[in-house]
Amino acid sequence: MTSSCSFPSSRPEWANLEVLHRNTLAPRADFQIYNSEKEALARDRRHAREVNLSGQWKFDLTNSPLDAVPGFEQETFDSAKWPEITVPGHWQLQGFGRGPHYTNVQYPFFVDPPYPPYIDNECGSYLRTFDIPKDFANSQIRLRFEGVDSAFHIWVNGQEVGYTQGARNPSEFDITTYVRQGETNKLAVRVYQFCDGSYIEDQDQWWLSGIFRDVFLIAFPREVHFEDFAVTTSLDKSYNNAELKVRAVLSADGVVKSRLLDADLKTVADVVESTSTDGIAEWTVSVQSPRKWTAEDPYLYHLICSIGDAQFVHHRVGFRQVELKDGLIKVNGKRVVFKGANRHEHHPTHGRAVPYEFMKQDLLLMKTHNINAIRTCHQPSDSRLYDLADELGFWVMDEADVECHGFETIADAELDPAEKALPFFDRQRLTRGKAASWTSNNPAWRAAYVDRAQHMVHRDKLHPSVIMWSLGNEAFNGSNHVAMTDWIRSYDATRLIHYEPDLDAEYVDMHSRMYPHIKDIIEFAENDKRRKPLVLCEYIHAMGTGPGNIKEYVDAFYNHALLQGGWVWEWANHGLLTKGEDGAEYYGYGGDFGDEPHDGNFVLDGVLDSDHTPNSGLLEYKKALEPVQLVSHTREKVTIINRLDFATLDDYKCCWSLVTDGGVTEKGSLGVPAGIQPGATADLDLPPAKYDHWRESLIELSFRLKVDTAWAKAGHEVAFLQLPLTPPERLGVHATPSGTVITAKQEGSLLTISTQDVQWVISLSRGALTSWKKKGEETIAHPLEPSFFRAPTDNDAPQDGWDWLDKKMQYASVHTRTVKWETSGDQVVVSLDQRWAPRVLSWSLQLTSKLTFSTNGTLRYTVKATPTGSNLPKTLPRMGFTLGLPADFQKVSWFGRGPGESYKDMKLSQRVCTYSVPRVSDLWTGPEYPQECSNRTDTRCLTLSSPSGATLTAQFFDPGEPGELHLFDFMASHYDVHDIHEAKHPYELVKKRKDHVILRLDADHHGLGTGSCGPKTLDKYALEIEKDKPFKYGMVLH
Repeated sequence: MTSSCSFPSSRPEWANLEVLHRNTLAPRADFQIYNSEKEALARDRRHAREVNLSGQWKFDLTNSPLDAVPGFEQETFDSAKWPEITVPGHWQLQGFGRGPHYTNVQYPFFVDPPYPPYIDNECGSYLRTFDIPKDFANSQIRLRFEGVDSAFHIWVNGQEVGYTQGARNPSEFDITTYVRQGETNKLAVRVYQFCDGSYIEDQDQWWLSGIFRDVFLIAFPREVHFEDFAVTTSLDKSYNNAELKVRAVLSADGVVKSRLLDADLKTVADVVESTSTDGIAEWTVSVQSPRKWTAEDPYLYHLICSIGDAQFVHHRVGFRQVELKDGLIKVNGKRVVFKGANRHEHHPTHGRAVPYEFMKQDLLLMKTHNINAIRTCHQPSDSRLYDLADELGFWVMDEADVECHGFETIADAELDPAEKALPFFDRQRLTRGKAASWTSNNPAWRAAYVDRAQHMVHRDKLHPSVIMWSLGNEAFNGSNHVAMTDWIRSYDATRLIHYEPDLDAEYVDMHSRMYPHIKDIIEFAENDKRRKPLVLCEYIHAMGTGPGNIKEYVDAFYNHALLQGGWVWEWANHGLLTKGEDGAEYYGYGGDFGDEPHDGNFVLDGVLDSDHTPNSGLLEYKKALEPVQLVSHTREKVTIINRLDFATLDDYKCCWSLVTDGGVTEKGSLGVPAGIQPGATADLDLPPAKYDHWRESLIELSFRLKVDTAWAKAGHEVAFLQLPLTPPERLGVHATPSGTVITAKQEGSLLTISTQDVQWVISLSRGALTSWKKKGEETIAHPLEPSFFRAPTDNDAPQDGWDWLDKKMQYASVHTRTVKWETSGDQVVVSLDQRWAPRVLSWSLQLTSKLTFSTNGTLRYTVKATPTGSNLPKTLPRMGFTLGLPADFQKVSWFGRGPGESYKDMKLSQRVCTYSVPRVSDLWTGPEYPQECSNRTDTRCLTLSSPSGATLTAQFFDPGEPGELHLFDFMASHYDVHDIHEAKHPYELVKKRKDHVILRLDADHHGLGTGSCGPKTLDKYALEIEKDKPFKYGMVLH
């Protein structure tokens, strides 16, 4: 006798591409049923016919679904010893399993689609009980899971109900026949970390698993109820009057009543009755001159639909029309510019299980920073986000949960040497064609792709904020995307379709690019053959310190109609809060949780830090997006332009102030002409402020909200301008006490220079100032020397920064050849012949420097640097000086840009004014991955002081015009540049903190750019050098 066995006994559904869902209900719009119109209008889900099952569940985790505890779904199973887990949440962030795993492109498992791994595929078993409320009697009972990563089975009272996948889409089950009224019911859910669907869920984010969105028990009236809704609005040719079309799908034929109310709940359209046929009820309401919905004026009407006296559904209607017209994306007949952000769902301790208030704060921050558009990268967001977008006013690009970027890694590895030598974009076309063959261009995966489009569209179709559908991200270009497009167009012709890999926009409504150079998008716009616009679905990569040159992109959007904006990459860093071995908290990135393989700190690339506080990038982005921009100005008049798309500037007031090196000396208000239309300019007469012509003065105009809005209080600043009235004053001349003499004395390798109350000491062997005493108090804690290196930023690293390290700049130091000095009248002049040179290589900067010590207590330090030798770097990080000050020199005061950090291509958000901080640490911006940061640019004057009253003041000048002030950069911290460069986490850097103050003073500084994933620093902001071409700079200290 022969017996045959197999394990597993059949192919698991989580590894079967032919099973996407089993026993699930059809996808539908996101709506709730209420018992009365009053409750429906209140939109309080606690009064809807549903129960939220989120909270504490029993939980067990195994390394494989094949090892999961058998029979856990049975009513007799004892789970008393199981730990609890919070739903919604991820098990990796609650102490279970291997922990979080970050990859950008590569898959974290063996690639063998459609098979996921069978081991190292964690499986979470969830249990909880629930009761059916009494008022749910005689209802259809449903279970709705808003999001489960990545696939799951469910059982109720020991009976298997079904299976589903699609991690970031909702799933709904009819459990009416499985539950018992009046008794406690048992719900069992088994969640699989990976399924066949994981191959198309390879987004640039943490791999996190579990029931991460809410779970609802829902009651629909059994006799006849709403199954689904579709609501569309269309405008007439003049974009004035509108038609509201409603299509309701019912479980059986019935009569639907509806009425339309305005935002104040006043009747716009009386009750309309529609009798369904074959379960479909359709009707149209004509509305004369409705107030149109836009991101600038998100006005919402209320539609109430009912069946009988106890079944009410509420929907908020925004009258707007989206179309591709005249080769442009238009809303309500007008071109729009997307000033957007790519927003992943992220919380530093909850991952993608983002609490509502945290999510709302994200959107409020966006509005207060002039952002008007959201791309839900790279999957549909929590459904509540769209309600907020409707209310607050955002253009939403809703993106399907489709990405399979990891196949490109395989295609790259298959290239032969000749193919690998091709230019990047030619090579990419090869690899992406091969990569698409796995799933995107594979008919076997078509149903899975279209399913994800259907779930997204059905859930979010009621939202006026959603104006375009995106077919996913970095999933190459294949026939399955065409199939997604075909289905979407057949179902919803009222919105546009986006997909970046369709580079020629053959089947979508717009061209889209990631991280192009500015010159490339301008070249696109100037091509007369283009028939569709261009959007930048990702641009200005905000990784680390930066990004730079934002304004140039935004200006291009307004200078060229075909360029319709973009979405910054990205909204927030994705660091997860964790602790080091010593207990110090920090935000972890790839590799910090033992996750291999990983993509490191590429997950830290947002304009918010991981705790979602704004960083310098967001402030600069806000400045570039301001609705009021400067056109030109004189001392008497300023011309401004309105960069809104629909609204005038009537909602803003203008306040002015006079700024000098003494701070703000005058204030007032300025009238803004009424009715300044979008794109129009207007002149404002400047006030007759009192200022000294010999003293630098600026007039600042601040445009602020007149009244409270849904997203900010009255007085919130939306834009500011600073207009120079007089130029920076000349370099100050310091008086010399009468009868003062100056002497120079050599003792061994030290040269001491003395004058009244001041003594300097120069190390002749080092060629550096090592001591400076004022009235006996030391002001130098570490030698003053020329310096040129900075710790590369993330945006430096792949391009200019790579070149710096390749040229060994991190090992460069000053080498002194000779020191000469002479005393002449009231000065001692020390001349230095030096080299700033790295180890290993032969290139250097030949330094010819002069230090002029005067009886008035000042030091003038000039440097002439000549690049020499072979293998020179293309650029320098900076050109200036570094010195150390005693630890008690903590107070920092300056006149220049501030209060935050700034660089030559990231400075417009920082105002010119006088600033002061009591501690040097207050200047430190502290990137979550240590790197160059905390610079201040366009400084006129800087003073550091100690509690005793000792000071050190710095200014710069052009050696060619020694009396003219030269604006400069500074950075004061307690961290050495090499320690910053070597540290991988903030806590590592803190361990190397110096007691003394490290002060960096620079005549010029290399820009930031966006080179971490995009163009490097623009030429006009680059600190380029040429062989044998000298450059000079000078500094005054006193």
